[in-house]
Amino acid sequence: MSHTIVIFGASGDLTTRKLIPALYRLWVKRRLPADTKVLGVSRTEFSHDAWRKSLSESTAKFAGKDFDEQEWQSFAKSVFYMQGDIGKSEDFQRLSEVLDEIEQGGNGTRVFYLSTTPRLYATAVANLGAAGLADESNGPRRIVIEKPFGYDAATARQLNDDLHQVFAENQVYRIDHYLGKETVQNLFVLRFANSIFEPIWNRQYVDHVQITVAEELAVGRRGDYYDTSGILRDMFQNHLLQLMMITAMEAPARMSADLIRDEKAKVLQSVRPITAEMVKQDTIRGQYEGYRQEKGVATDSQTATFAALKLHIDNWRWSNVPFYLRSGKALSCRTTQIVIQFREPPQSLFSDQSSQSPGANRLVIQVQPAEGIQLHFHTKVPDAGMNLRMTDLDFSFQREFSFALPDAYQRLLLDVLNGDASLFARSDEVELSWDIIDPVIEAWKNQAEPNLDIYPPALWGPAESMQWMAEQGREWFDVCPLIT
Repeated sequence: MSHTIVIFGASGDLTTRKLIPALYRLWVKRRLPADTKVLGVSRTEFSHDAWRKSLSESTAKFAGKDFDEQEWQSFAKSVFYMQGDIGKSEDFQRLSEVLDEIEQGGNGTRVFYLSTTPRLYATAVANLGAAGLADESNGPRRIVIEKPFGYDAATARQLNDDLHQVFAENQVYRIDHYLGKETVQNLFVLRFANSIFEPIWNRQYVDHVQITVAEELAVGRRGDYYDTSGILRDMFQNHLLQLMMITAMEAPARMSADLIRDEKAKVLQSVRPITAEMVKQDTIRGQYEGYRQEKGVATDSQTATFAALKLHIDNWRWSNVPFYLRSGKALSCRTTQIVIQFREPPQSLFSDQSSQSPGANRLVIQVQPAEGIQLHFHTKVPDAGMNLRMTDLDFSFQREFSFALPDAYQRLLLDVLNGDASLFARSDEVELSWDIIDPVIEAWKNQAEPNLDIYPPALWGPAESMQWMAEQGREWFDVCPLIT
């Protein structure tokens, strides 16, 4: 059975930088299903050979040392191009004919990847339906859409309605590249393949959880987009809440897509509704110095480039355990990490040896870029009485495995081709996520508190964020991972 990936927006940055290099690497590893073809569609005029040549140059650049000219030439025989406009329904009829031609008839799987601006999603979906391209009489038909999945709860529901007019939910793959990262997948293994963690992964032993997605870079050329989006839409509604779901979810009965996503949705359903009064107490917002001078940004912009939220998951496992979510631009370093901060022992036997508390154990899961896991625990300093020191057991993917970790798109594209939706967002996840974030966005828009705190670049956000945590008797885990 043939497999064909149709990429709309084929001349765009995502296609050349991520999608084609990922498919090429899968080809080299012999992971692609037999008879896989790639058809690019965009308004740019290309012949098959001209597009292949262009992709050869870009893939050599982004694949680096993994690029092999002979392998590329073999892969390129399965790469095709069609000039077409998403806004023209007649081009979709022609697309159907081109697909029949390159597939040479027979049954097969078709994946339609919308690598386009989100405003074209509804048009593309409607035209795919009108041309009969969503019909599964001759094989599976799947559609992949990139985030953002809507601008708020209302537009997310409208997007889901538009999709469901043509495609069933099991045909829809909402892609978030964070879920394709090896370390995120390893979080499932860490939790559900090791018996030592389950007994302590709950309110009795965990004091709080921190999830941080820090970016070292400023907004750069994305000022036009970012000033209408902000940190909550850009990072929290998708990446951070996805990481929180996997951290907090119950074990599914089996590792199947529906059961995994059922458990993730239950986490969001258990999040305590955020009121305007809670926004004042449980959120921090900031903006880095110089943001208003970025190209495309309003000179009086109130857009937050940093945020910290305190969320509560009101269920049996996590009752009264706060989840702190934090993200920002122009911070000290680039890192994504999950910190499970355990409670202190019920009685300290060694507190008289130091004026400071030695601190509690913590488990640090480094999602990127120094992928790994560290368990922090106390040891006695040799020949120093009963003085304690925090040390760690350190697992590093880079140190343990000699090969480079695969790009997230490799795993996700392969899952789409194989029909595994485990690492993709379901419609209810998307809508529930927006229901959590929308009240914060609305409150920030309509009330003076919390203040928009200005912070200098290359730090960990506004000082008010540190003070906010200190007032709760806690502190951020602010360590830039060492990349070896």
